[in-house]
Amino acid sequence: MTVFLLTLAFFLLVVVGMAVGYIFQKKSLAGSCGGLGTLGIDKACNCDNPCEKRQERERKAAELKENSINVKNL
Repeated sequence: MTVFLLTLAFFLLVVVGMAVGYIFQKKSLAGSCGGLGTLGIDKACNCDNPCEKRQERERKAAELKENSINVKNL
């Protein structure tokens, strides 16, 4: 039982150390290969013809941008 408690304490110490290091570095999580950015892909959905839901979202975003009031020009 002593070995188990020592092992548990060690692993908890390691996890806490990793968590503290992550919090202080304020870096986003990335895989060992560096993520999609190293492959030259800007976004996760890199398709030429997006699905209908995405087309609808893009249309609404463009519509909102077009109808918005530019405060800098007032």
